[in-house]
Amino acid sequence: MRGILSRIGDKWSVSVICSLGERPRRFNELRRTVDGITQRMLTSTLRALERDGIVSRRVFPTTPPAVEYALTAVGYDMQRVLHTLAAWADEHADAIDAARVRYDEQAQA
Repeated sequence: MRGILSRIGDKWSVSVICSLGERPRRFNELRRTVDGITQRMLTSTLRALERDGIVSRRVFPTTPPAVEYALTAVGYDMQRVLHTLAAWADEHADAIDAARVRYDEQAQA
């Protein structure tokens, strides 16, 4: 379970899953949609997501070969969970911010 949860907690994986949730994308298009990710990190993230069965990789027989990445059924299921988590975070953001301020004030006292 820890390995799966670490994938969800990985900043780049979440961004890639959200981007691919809109539609399948080619590598460079995906890189442009995931702000701040390097080519090396995107490659590593895609390999890990493919290994986990969250992303599929499709190679088109063109010159040069075109590669498209898409979410699998498991990936779409994960995206649904991520959207639920994002909605929860949005709904509770003010309460969390207020709790942090209170905690920091008490820690400084």
